[in-house]
Amino acid sequence: MNIAGETVLLTGATGGIGRVLAERLTEAGADLIVTGRDADALRELATAVGARWVSADLADPREVTNLAERCAGTSVLVANAALPASGDLLEYTPEQVGRALAVNLGSVALLARLLAPAMVDAGRGHLAFVGSMSGKAATPYSSLYTASKFGLRGFAHALRLDLREAGVGVSLIQPGFVGEAGMFAKTGAPLPRGARTVTPDQVAAAVIRAVERDRGEINIAPLKLRLLCALAVQFPAAAAWIQRQGAPDDTARRIVDAQRAHR
Repeated sequence: MNIAGETVLLTGATGGIGRVLAERLTEAGADLIVTGRDADALRELATAVGARWVSADLADPREVTNLAERCAGTSVLVANAALPASGDLLEYTPEQVGRALAVNLGSVALLARLLAPAMVDAGRGHLAFVGSMSGKAATPYSSLYTASKFGLRGFAHALRLDLREAGVGVSLIQPGFVGEAGMFAKTGAPLPRGARTVTPDQVAAAVIRAVERDRGEINIAPLKLRLLCALAVQFPAAAAWIQRQGAPDDTARRIVDAQRAHR
């Protein structure tokens, strides 16, 4: 479906990638609504791109429900919000576990549940979920984040099957390491040995392409990472063995340290 003229709800709008998404969606002609927790940042962004804004904490189902009610008429959902959720599971409090899974997966499912009925009734609409290549391959110190992204991938593909006959599209966009902006860029950590980044603009372009061409899954990453992740889907033990063959690299620990405050 063409984004121009459609009411688009973008979650996680005030993050680095979210801001680029907001700009590109506006340029594509969307009637944009942006949401996030920081009301001041949302107001500034909405003014800059000419969007409406609604603040919401996606870890709270009541606020997610209120968000959906205030955004009735949404024909395209771009679910971009996520917490880093990195680190050893044993370091997390029960509350932090719940928050990570609620924001990264639960809020997406709930928003889809609340917004999709109107799309089904209209016989048109689109749900676009921004996931991660972590939804295809496990990495050290990422059990919660990986769980949420594996879950998001399964949810997206199954929901796509369920809504296809109703004329509602579902897409999953999975970036690898994103440079310049976003949760990895904010850490200031170096890339793992041999890795390369993609740009926020590439992610935003993929989101728009997914919606307008009704693509089921788009992976935005260098060829090497896409191949390794494809291997991991079929042969996870082999992929883990390949990871262990490299020289010691403390990048993962540095990322965890930098993201610890955002749990």
